[in-house]
Order: sequence, then C-alpha cells, then structure tokens
Amino acid sequence: MSKTASKIYVPNRALGYVSNHLPVQVRYIQRRKENLIVTCVGKSFHTYGISHFSLLSVGGLHESDITAITSDAYHVYTACENVIYAWRRGTELKHCYKRHTAKIHLMIPFGPHLISVDENSIVKIWDIKTEELFLELTFRNDDFKISAIIHPNTYINKILLGSEQGYMQLWNINTCKLIYTFKGWHSAITCLEQAPAIDVIAVGLTNGKIILHNLKVDQTIMEFVQDWGFVTTISFRTDGEPIMATGSLNGHIVFWNLEERRVSNQLTLAHDGAITGMRCLPNEPLMVTSSPDNTLKLWIFDMPDGGPRLLRIREGHSAPPSFIRFHGANGHNILSAGADSTLRIFNTQTEQFNKSLGKASYNRKATKRRGRTKEDPLKMPPIVEFTSEVTREKEWDNIVAVHLGLSVTTTWSYDKLKMGDLKLIPERFQRKNKDLDLEVSATSICLSHCGNFTIIGYSTGHVDRFNVQSGIHRATYGNPTAHKGAVRGVAIDVLNKIVVTGGADEKIHFWNFKNDTDKVKTTIHLGESVSFFRAGLGDSSLIAIAMDDCSCAILDIDSRVIVRKLGRHEGQINDITFSPDARWLVTTGMDCVTKTWDIPSSQLIDQFKLEAACTSLNFSPTGEFLATSLVDYLGIFLWANRTLYAHVSLRPLSESLEAPLMILPSVAKDTTNEEDESDEEIDDSDEYKSPDQLSTELLTLSGFASSRWQNLLNIDIIKQRNKPRAPPKKPKAAPFFLPTIPSLNIQFDLSDAKQNDSTKLLTPIDFVNLSVFGKILQKTEETNNFNEAIEKIKSFGPQMIDFEIKNLAPENGGSIQVMLQLFKMIETMLNSNKDYELAQSYLSIFLKTHGSLIAHESTLSEYIPNIQHAQSVGWNKLQETLMYGLCIVDLLRNT
Repeated sequence: MSKTASKIYVPNRALGYVSNHLPVQVRYIQRRKENLIVTCVGKSFHTYGISHFSLLSVGGLHESDITAITSDAYHVYTACENVIYAWRRGTELKHCYKRHTAKIHLMIPFGPHLISVDENSIVKIWDIKTEELFLELTFRNDDFKISAIIHPNTYINKILLGSEQGYMQLWNINTCKLIYTFKGWHSAITCLEQAPAIDVIAVGLTNGKIILHNLKVDQTIMEFVQDWGFVTTISFRTDGEPIMATGSLNGHIVFWNLEERRVSNQLTLAHDGAITGMRCLPNEPLMVTSSPDNTLKLWIFDMPDGGPRLLRIREGHSAPPSFIRFHGANGHNILSAGADSTLRIFNTQTEQFNKSLGKASYNRKATKRRGRTKEDPLKMPPIVEFTSEVTREKEWDNIVAVHLGLSVTTTWSYDKLKMGDLKLIPERFQRKNKDLDLEVSATSICLSHCGNFTIIGYSTGHVDRFNVQSGIHRATYGNPTAHKGAVRGVAIDVLNKIVVTGGADEKIHFWNFKNDTDKVKTTIHLGESVSFFRAGLGDSSLIAIAMDDCSCAILDIDSRVIVRKLGRHEGQINDITFSPDARWLVTTGMDCVTKTWDIPSSQLIDQFKLEAACTSLNFSPTGEFLATSLVDYLGIFLWANRTLYAHVSLRPLSESLEAPLMILPSVAKDTTNEEDESDEEIDDSDEYKSPDQLSTELLTLSGFASSRWQNLLNIDIIKQRNKPRAPPKKPKAAPFFLPTIPSLNIQFDLSDAKQNDSTKLLTPIDFVNLSVFGKILQKTEETNNFNEAIEKIKSFGPQMIDFEIKNLAPENGGSIQVMLQLFKMIETMLNSNKDYELAQSYLSIFLKTHGSLIAHESTLSEYIPNIQHAQSVGWNKLQETLMYGLCIVDLLRNT
C-alpha cells in the first residue's frame, strides 16, 4: 500500500471473522495446560483458548487465501498457493518452504518432518528446522489422486494415502517404498482418521459410508452408512465412551456407538453450512466444530442420553453484512444486519462482547418451538435498513428494521438482545384488506430522538407514523399519499416538529410532525430522484441526500434549503455518513471508491479505492473509526482516523484524479485479553539470548535494582534507622585472633592453625584475618584476573558490601595490598564499560570509608591517577552523548 493512499484513514482491523471451510486445528500446550484452537479466516488464522474462547493471537497476513493448515506443539503450518509457512506463537514466521509447483491442499506434521501434498499429487517431505527437502513422491492424478493423508499410530516411518479413485496405499517414507495397496470401496475417499484401537483407521467416503478398517490384516471391521451422504470429517471420543462422530455437507453430525454398532445420537443443523472441521478433545467430553458459516462451536457431552450440548460459541455473519451503524455514544458497538437475516452486535474492543439478536422471523415463538430446520418457512427476508436510538432502550424496543421486499417492519431490543414482538404495518396493507397491493414494500425509516415514534416510507408513496412502544398507528402524512412514487427517504428534526420526506418524484416535502399532517408546509424541487437520506449525528440539522444521478447534496432542516451540492461517483451511491462534528461527509458507491468531502468548502479532500464495492459505512460517534462493509466479505472493516492522533495537512483534490487502491485491514488481536499465547512450549535451541554487552564502546549497566547500589551511598543513615532498640547480645568470649566462618552459628576457622606441644593455645600461621571476598582479591595479586571477585561482590547486598570493604583495612584484619587490588578491580570495571553504576558505587564507598588511610599510604595514593583517568574517559563519553541528545531535543522544541 502506498504511503499516500489516504491521508485521513489508516487500516485498523477487521471484525466478525471466525472460520472458513478449512478444518479446525487443536493443539495442546503443555506450559499453558490448555488446548488451543486454530481456525482459518481467509488470508490469516486465529488462535483461541479453549477455556474462554478468547482470541489469543492473529496470524500474519498472507498474499492470498490460505489453502491448507495444520499444526504441532511448536508451529502452525499454513499453505498459501505453493508456499508453506511455519509460524511460532501464532505471529512469528520461523520457516518457509518453496519447492511446490502447484497449489497445496494437504499437510501433516511427522515428527521432525512436515509432509505436504499439492493438487498434482506430488508429496514432499521437509525437514522442519533446516527447510531442506527430505523426500519427494510423485503420483499421477489419473491413477492415484491423493485426497487424504494420515500417519497410523505405532507405524514407524509410514504414512497412509487415500485417493479419489477409492483405494489406499501405505508407504515407508524412510526407504521410499510402497508397502501395501488397499483395494478400496469404489468411492472417493474424503477423510481418514485414526481410531483409538491400534491398526484401525476410519475411512470416510463420498457415498456416505464410514469404514473401520484394520490395516494389519486388511480387513473391514465395521461399516456404517450416513443418510446425508458425503462424509466431510470423522472424530473419536477418547474419554472412555465408544463414540465415533461423523460430519456431513448439510451441517448434521451423527454419533455412532461402536460397541452396539448403531446410531447413538444425531445433532441436526449443528451448523448452517457443511461440517468441515470436527475434533473431540483428548480425554475430555468436549468437541470442537467449525464450518464455512463463520462459526466456531464447543460442545459438551453432558445430556441425559449422552448427546452434546452447546457450551461456547464464536460466530459472525454467514452472509455478507448489508447495513451497519454504530450504536451508543462511546463508539464501542456496531449494529450489523446481514444477508443471512440476522442482526448482530460487534464490539470494537473485544470479541467477547459480540452478541447476536437472532434471525428475523414472522413468528419468533413458533420458530423457537419448531427448532432448527434447514429451510425455516417463517424466516423473514434480510434487513436492508434499520434505525436505532439509545434514549428508551431499557424500556421498550429501540431498533426498527426494514426488510427486503416487505411492507412489514420489525422491532428489536438492543437491551434484551432479541427480536421484538411488534410488526408495524398500516391497516391499508394488511392481508385482510382486499385492495392490498402485494408489491408494496417499506423503503425508508427513521426513529425520533426521543425514541417514541418511528416514521416509515413505502414504495406506494405513503408515509406513516407509529408509536414504537405499543405499535399503534398514529398518523399518515399526505392526502392520500406523501409522494407520487416511492418514498426514498424520511427524517425528523431534533425537537419532533418537522418531518422531511424525499421521493422518486424529485421532490422533498416538509410536514408538521403532529398537526395538519395532510398538508405540505414546504416543497423543494431537486430535478433528480432521491436515492436515500442520511441524517447528521447528534443535534445536527443537516441531511445528506443521495440522488439517482450518483451525486449528493446537503439539506438544512432549519433553513429548508439545499446548502451544499457535492460531486459525483461513477456508480450508484451506496451509503453516506457524516463525521461527528459535521465538517466531513463520507460517500461510497459501486465504483468501489470512498470519498471524503469538506462540507464548508464543498471540496473533495480524500479518496481511496477498495477491491470490492462498499455496501455500507458509518463514522463512530467519537470520530475515531470509520466502519465499512463490502460486497462478498463477511467482516466489518475499521479504518482509524489519523487526524485525531497527528497533524494532517489536507488540500482539495481534483475529482478527475484516480483514487489509490488500499489494502483491507486484517484481523487484530483482542487488546483487552489478558492472556497471551506466548506461554506456548518453547524450543530453547531457537530462543534468542541477549549478550552481556552489545559493544565495548558503549556504557553497559548491570541491570540490578537501584536499591542494590544506590543504598551504598547512604549506608550509614540506613544503619542508623535499622538500629535495634535493644542492644545485641554479646557472643561468648573467644580469642580475638581466631578467624570465623560466615554462618548462622559462630564457627572458628581452624584450617590454618597449628598447635604447639608446649602450649594449649591455637595460633594461626599469619595474623591477617581476610573474609572470603578478601581471599579472592588476594589471589588476584598474581593473575590480575578479577572476574571471580566481581561476580562475588555483585552477589552481595548493600550491607554485606559495606562490611567487606571496611574489613579490607589493616586494622580490621586486611592489608594494604588487598586494598590496592580492590582499586585495580574497580579500574578494570571502568575500562571494560560493564556494570558502570556498580563500579561508581564501589569506588564511592571505598573512598568514603578509607579516604584518610589512602591519603597517607603512598602505595594507594599513587594509584589514584589511574582511577581518575579511567573515570574521566567513561564520563566524557557519557557526557558527550547526553549533551548531544539534550541539544537535539531543545532544538526541536524551539522549532
């Protein structure tokens, strides 16, 4: 995407995508102690946690739709055309395999290898880590077109291939030899699944048969027939129940009792589409299913008859959304009506708040009693337009919807998340009326800001007002009709005083809301038929009018004049929306172009083109997002408004300028989800470990907590505060010259003591009483290697460091030479540029404690210039960098 594609809008994220036709994958992550579910959503894939169905991660965006997907404990493997990608933690691309020449449609992990099959029936076996091709097998599609692949349990180095010709082959991939050919059942094999029993494989066929076959003796053990034909997927329960589940194209699932060899249960219409993915979780009474109907479901086997019950669900529209609007003042929720006759709520922050208001039905209670059926005769046509208000949503229905080709309008409750019981239709259009025009349909609708009334326009030119709470008809506008032709748009002012209607007769009428509704107050002649109305947000008195000549205009209700006329689209205008401050007008049409107009200047200030026509769009009440729905796309796409976060210079654009093409937003990870998929099993061999020091030219800090070194500077004050109230108990009297070993109990170090025969006193060889750290420093006199001493002092706390440095003085059992070695150790730390703040702290406490002694001892005082030189080199380097940064910041601030 070009950086200049759009100055205002930035792709943000896509909502409403859950799954497609590729089978769902289940991975158990040992570190999380949880199963993860992986579903494909076109050019990307989602990873969900089984516990709450929370979206953990979103895979990288592919160049085209994913054609195959599989997984193991470490990677998720996706195939895009003829390339395979291996992903870690859902988002990190680790490997890429590129030697296929045709589209890949089958993959399975095989220990340290990955097996892939393309549409030319060429099997390639890859080494996962090195990305090298280990083996290649070639088959002819005319003789053996591979349609399924599996690795039978306990069959070392062997894979079983199923074909569309109906027979199977068992291959040893280590020796590259065909071991055995199974004759088959004269029907194409659709799926293969390992049974809990060793040597037994379940084979699904296109004719509806399910074969349980013993590979070792080449013998069929059981055979079942699925009435609905084509077996799409097979799975076995492993929680102690002898149940096999099989899926079908019409969304039904059959559960077979293998011990009794009969049907145990049937789950009719588990999905609205084919059951393409089904997995029973290991050792749990749970089953996950996915379908092209854009739903992911988790079932639990806890019914009295052993059947499944729906436990959790993630779903979106199964058909593209046709009309979307933000609901509420915070801009977090989007109401979306789809071609599947459903009304849904999508949350822009977390998918866990997504809700479904159900499908539109002529008789909701009867539909509920009837249960799920493939063709519901009571299902209403899809919603083409709706209007909503938040004012009275807690008290009665606050959404009114117009359906395709129907004169009946329906009410919905956002608060109760269901379709209302009211059906709004004037008496003249009811079926008992003999003069009923069966072709009449509701064409436009709006709700009053108070939430009490709705105005509905019809294709016959009638305009009626209903009370939303009771559904009672209150008024009719016009005598006998409001327009000579279809009413294309209706609107109400903020104070419920004026009703505005526009029609195909090229006129806009103004009516009194309450009295004299049969008389037109004002009429405006447009010269072109109205296509639809879109009112401004909040208290705005502006109405955007789309016309059949692909142009748009802006009407001011208060002054009752057309205040702006804007440019045209090259195709029919599909939707219009105002920005929250009513300064911008965004239009979109069948030319796939979305244009943003500056209302005060009537100039085009931004435009971009998409790969499909936008059917509906809406600005969020906060101005943060622009939401769009597209032809043939199941999701809702959000575009961030860049002007809220950065200064954007906008200038008028020529309408003849071609709009740049923009890439659609991808699905983003749930930002409010506290869990993270990064707890996956991690291969330590691939884990990146940061070096201790990136460069010797840089000053490197130790990374310790500030209390480990800052407290040294004020150690005397800290000791005074921590001084106990009661004086410490004196230890038992002991000879002052006996060294002690650091421990909880007082112990004397007698390793260097020698007993004289003439006396009972123990006398050390030397009277220098060094601690463990002091002895390490003493050893460095010969080697000048201070690594051990540095690591030892870094392991001490502030109190212990102060104690060790004080004990280096001769009066405390140390020596001048050991103090000199400490000087040399600090100089080494300063010259190496490592642990810079620790070296400063050690030097500070050393000088503060032994300053007078260092001044009088020539051995120590003569070494101070070396320390001073190392100190100045490091500080000059640091000071130069700091001053440069401060100057740059000051310059930018003044600019």
